[in-house]
Amino acid sequence: MTGRAYPLFEIAQMILQKPERHSVTLAVRKNPEGQIAQPLFQSAIDEMVWFSEEEAVRNVLERHFATFYQAERTQTDPPKGTYTFVAQCGMSGVVLGPPNYHDYQNQLRKLHVERFSRMPFDAFKARVKIVKDEAVVKKWIEDQSFKTEYVCLNVPEPLKLATREEVEKHFRQVHLPNIIKRPETVHLSGHASRGVRSHPLARLIRHTWEEQKRFPLQVATVLSQKFAAHGLQFFKVNKTVTHVAVARPHYLDLEATPVSESIKKIVQFIGERPRCARRQLLEALAPGAQPPPQPAAQPEGAPEAPPAEPSPEYTAVISDLHWLIHQGHVIEFANGTLELAKKPVVRPPKPVETPTAPAEPAPGTPSPAGQEGAPPDLSTEQPPASGSAMESAASPEPDMPPPSSELQPLPSSPDLPAEATASPSVPDAAHSDQHR
Repeated sequence: MTGRAYPLFEIAQMILQKPERHSVTLAVRKNPEGQIAQPLFQSAIDEMVWFSEEEAVRNVLERHFATFYQAERTQTDPPKGTYTFVAQCGMSGVVLGPPNYHDYQNQLRKLHVERFSRMPFDAFKARVKIVKDEAVVKKWIEDQSFKTEYVCLNVPEPLKLATREEVEKHFRQVHLPNIIKRPETVHLSGHASRGVRSHPLARLIRHTWEEQKRFPLQVATVLSQKFAAHGLQFFKVNKTVTHVAVARPHYLDLEATPVSESIKKIVQFIGERPRCARRQLLEALAPGAQPPPQPAAQPEGAPEAPPAEPSPEYTAVISDLHWLIHQGHVIEFANGTLELAKKPVVRPPKPVETPTAPAEPAPGTPSPAGQEGAPPDLSTEQPPASGSAMESAASPEPDMPPPSSELQPLPSSPDLPAEATASPSVPDAAHSDQHR
């Protein structure tokens, strides 16, 4: 609407700044035979993604246990014998009981599997310490004086299970097919991608995000496709920094093109004062004609003052400037500076060559880049340089295939057998049922 020209990669950086502005897509990779090298497992309850079914089941039982089961404690006989010390996990503080107790080994291995499975069992066992505190021993005895049973919920017939092992087995038999899915592609919002609990996947997402922050080619490519679909145009400043605007630079020859005197004054003013601002232009061509500032806030209950009407001189300059910008004769950059479209450089004709029969293009050969409404070639994008010399609209661009929206493959690693892509969270007009 304003017609300003914005650096495409700065827009991509702005989208990457906050998670609500972009989405993340995780996709599995397949070997040449079409088989999935590493499957993904996703919980239908919280949409968490994991590399193994074991991790997915453990996550559901830890975070959503009350959805499927209810724990009931009933009093029973306390352990027989006299106990003066108990073993306690040095990392979690869980009391495992006396080492000579019949259920000690089961409790030890259960805690290792549930909370410290990444640590070697011998190293975990070495962190167990002996505690002789009477209060700790007494609390363990009291805990053992109760029996915990688990009531199954959301099942047609009532059922009680005695141990957590039976609970996990029941979950796998009854609930797993409906709760744990194995998708090939997972779409996550920016916020959901920040909460991924699988360490390899979280590292992969973080790596992809940091790569895009460093050089957001993938996000900029998707943006260029969406902007081109809306009729926006692209041009490069200093032959490197791609900008997007309502029109490409189009040189206005005042001697060959009949225009009004007001248009000439605007063009001449900007030509004599490169990188001037709109305010300076209005002060020079419509002095004292700017709309007065809005009055201060009125006291409560006082009638609201009518909005100030712009003067005819102000409106005329703004209207002419709007036309020049939307025709590409004047470029107004995002920082508010104004510049004229440069005169195209006349290049010497190429030497005449012996005509030969032109080879027909192969089917599916992409059309040259730089056409009206076509996404730009972003593979040569470089950091902005000093100055703002713009390419003329008449400057031809090299033949390049349309840019690919796929992220370049990450370095091979056994911990990262999937790939992640990031894209703006705005739905595509032609594909509103999915986020790119």
